[in-house]
Amino acid sequence: CDLKQGYTQYGGLRPFGVSFLWAGWDAVHGFQLYQSDPSGNYGGWKATSIGANSKSAQSMLKQEYKDECNLQEAFDLAIKVLSKNMDSTSLSADKLEISTLTRQTDGKVISRVLPKSEVEAAVKRANEQAEAEASKQSS
Repeated sequence: CDLKQGYTQYGGLRPFGVSFLWAGWDAVHGFQLYQSDPSGNYGGWKATSIGANSKSAQSMLKQEYKDECNLQEAFDLAIKVLSKNMDSTSLSADKLEISTLTRQTDGKVISRVLPKSEVEAAVKRANEQAEAEASKQSS
């Protein structure tokens, strides 16, 4: 972020032109999620979204995110938010790449990109939950 922000001090340059989300872990604060925008500004979040339809996604996250959620609940919420906010008629594993950040009992932090089969299972679960919610509302 310091590098990105430094470029903005000379003639209004915005050489990077992108926003980033990145996650990490440290012994003081635990798991953390940060966002950086093209101006070099950055901030920490519990849950956030960038890109198209990010306002709608952030609204859903504000309503449904819980601090005490486990990895599976957070994963399911992410899929739900994506399914309702992506510019697509249907969500599929071909359109997603999902990564998790976990800490093992020995303290090692692991970043893992989920295989397509796990993403497909999550999308299927999200679609089933959405159908169940829709049938409840129509009853």
